[in-house]
Amino acid sequence: MTDVESPWLAPKKWVPDFLRYLESEKGHSLKTSRNYRQSLLEASVFFVGKEWTNLEMLDFRRYLYHLSQEKTLKSASIRLHFSAMRSFYQYQLKLGLLKESPLAQLKLPAKEKRLPLFLSEEQMSAFLEAPSQLMAESGKNPKRGRAMETWQYLRDAAILEILYSTGMRIDELVTLKIAAIYGEGREIRVVGKGKKERIVMLGAKARKAYAEYREHLPEMARSDFAIVAGNGKALSARMVQLMFKKYLLRAGLDHKLSPHKLRHSFATHLLDRGADLRSVQELLGHENVATTQVYTQVTAERLRSSYLQAHPRA
Repeated sequence: MTDVESPWLAPKKWVPDFLRYLESEKGHSLKTSRNYRQSLLEASVFFVGKEWTNLEMLDFRRYLYHLSQEKTLKSASIRLHFSAMRSFYQYQLKLGLLKESPLAQLKLPAKEKRLPLFLSEEQMSAFLEAPSQLMAESGKNPKRGRAMETWQYLRDAAILEILYSTGMRIDELVTLKIAAIYGEGREIRVVGKGKKERIVMLGAKARKAYAEYREHLPEMARSDFAIVAGNGKALSARMVQLMFKKYLLRAGLDHKLSPHKLRHSFATHLLDRGADLRSVQELLGHENVATTQVYTQVTAERLRSSYLQAHPRA
């Protein structure tokens, strides 16, 4: 969507100022800023012709109805739209341009309770082996030539191993600097949401995959970033997502699964094998333990399913 001139967002420069404020003072990611900007622009279309200072609760209830009934958005998307607007009004309060937010008392639809999707340990093994299998297959057919260089296959293998070993988010990985890896490569200092730091562990197989990738990395591609493209610059999240789909297909898995499912798998497998909830919370960088508890529900659901299938008097 292109920029929309709207009195609700006037003066127009407030939007970029607001987004810079979110990134610099609130520590929001670039992705969150983009989502908020898009939400504000969509709201400006709906409220076109109205002064943003004159909007009332009834106006926002109409917008809520529009999003839920006419656009049939899910509750998570609706909450994102209103989160952007609430933050925008809070910014105006901070500047002293408002006395109170018109959204303060608006009730939004409850969050949908969905158990996170994850890969089983067997599926994960097949997925992690996919880069080396594709590399081996490309070498057996020299007439076709390799789709990628050896170091790129090794890099992809390292990416998958690191994501599964650490539970890192994609944005955290693509911005990771070499200097953040320490303790003989066993620990990584990660800067997560809200610019909060945490320490994650790099397992033996992930360390080996990363070392092999760095060993084969061409000199021209070396930089301060831990994971790089051929020009030495950081990979984009989109490039990782496309790479992810390729190896899902090779492993015979659903190509629609997102990289975030490795984070779900990381947490679920740890809890399945006896890790305590607080430790998993720290490794994931969750501020609230309730966010982590959703993975215990996954584990409990699996136990319940196994019990019902196996117990003779279930």
